Amino acid sequence: MKLSKFHIVIIALSFSILAGFIITDLLKFRKITKSIINNQEVINTDRPVPPEYQIPPAPEFDPNKPEIVCRYLPVVEEEIQESNDSSKIQKNIGYENNKVGIYIYAEVEDFADLANELVNSNGGDWGYVLVPYNVKDYDDGKWNTLFENLSKNHLIPIIQLWDLDLDEDKRDKEIISSAKFLNILEWPIKNRYISAYNEVNDKRFWKGNINPKEYAEVLDKTISTFKDLNENFFIMNGAFNASARTGPGYLDEETFLIRMNDAVPGIFKRLDGWASHHYPQPNFSASPNGYGRDSIRAYEWELDILRRRFNVTNLPVFITETGWAHKETDGNDSSSQYKLDKYKVADNIKYAFEKVWLPDDRIVAITPFTIKYDPPYDHFSWVTANNNPYPQFEAVKSIEKIKGKPQIVKYYKSKEVVCE
Repeated sequence: MKLSKFHIVIIALSFSILAGFIITDLLKFRKITKSIINNQEVINTDRPVPPEYQIPPAPEFDPNKPEIVCRYLPVVEEEIQESNDSSKIQKNIGYENNKVGIYIYAEVEDFADLANELVNSNGGDWGYVLVPYNVKDYDDGKWNTLFENLSKNHLIPIIQLWDLDLDEDKRDKEIISSAKFLNILEWPIKNRYISAYNEVNDKRFWKGNINPKEYAEVLDKTISTFKDLNENFFIMNGAFNASARTGPGYLDEETFLIRMNDAVPGIFKRLDGWASHHYPQPNFSASPNGYGRDSIRAYEWELDILRRRFNVTNLPVFITETGWAHKETDGNDSSSQYKLDKYKVADNIKYAFEKVWLPDDRIVAITPFTIKYDPPYDHFSWVTANNNPYPQFEAVKSIEKIKGKPQIVKYYKSKEVVCE
């Protein structure tokens, strides 16, 4: 069939109109689609823009308002590496645990290396060090260096607080300031062990006074302050002088504990662990086979008091001071008051570790006093003035140990933008 020119024009016009409708619909469709331009989401639509896509108007410039300044601030992120499941996990602390430790000081860097040689020997890893900390000390250079050395040497710190000012205007400030300072340090493991002061039933260690009520309030404040900053702080009491009886300058420990609980009811139930000092009395020279408050098993006597008096059970025990005195000294005292020679002391300490402390699952750490002390107190030293080990050092070094597997913390430094 032959189409006339008229029919051809009509058909062409119809196709043109249809094509126009198609192109219009395509353009509308394009307007309501999203495209990514320079990694930013752009929306083209004639419809109202949803609130989440609306761009707020720029604020009017106010010359009286301070200029906003942005800067990079360092950020330290933590990653806690959980210990492996194992039948060797010590239940009351939650990880495989090398209990062996020693008392050291932050001021001498070599002490961390000596401690590592002693406590991580013969199969051991991640042993402990007790380190006294003055609550007025905010020397971040010294303490950061120490904690770096502890991490490098796989040593777990137990920080023993001391020298708190008891004036009411200063006391709480020092508790808060010391907690903030210790919180910014890079602790080697998840648990941040704190022993709150030292032998406070002896007036020499509490500013010349014996005050159970005051110490209970300080302990309560210390627990709350540290825990509010970081739940990983593990707070213990300050260990007591277990062998001291009530007399000039001393108060019997059981009496002291009762008065503490009267002042702050339930104070011992707030503790994460129990710090204990127990020396072989009399004269730091008794047999390792003794029992009771005057022996190296004084922690058993203390735990019994906690159970009977306050219904507190199952606190992990940290022996933060113990040991025998040897008669040898680097000083000029040739007539020592101590009668045991260094070889007998070595025999006693080895027996105590192997037969008493290590087999007792209630005990988490044993940190004898002390790695090194100047005369006339060097009868307790584990190394001489020249850092030569006493026999007790070699005896404990030779003990077979466990490879500790605590929850290690790795730190990653980054930066974030802060505008103010």
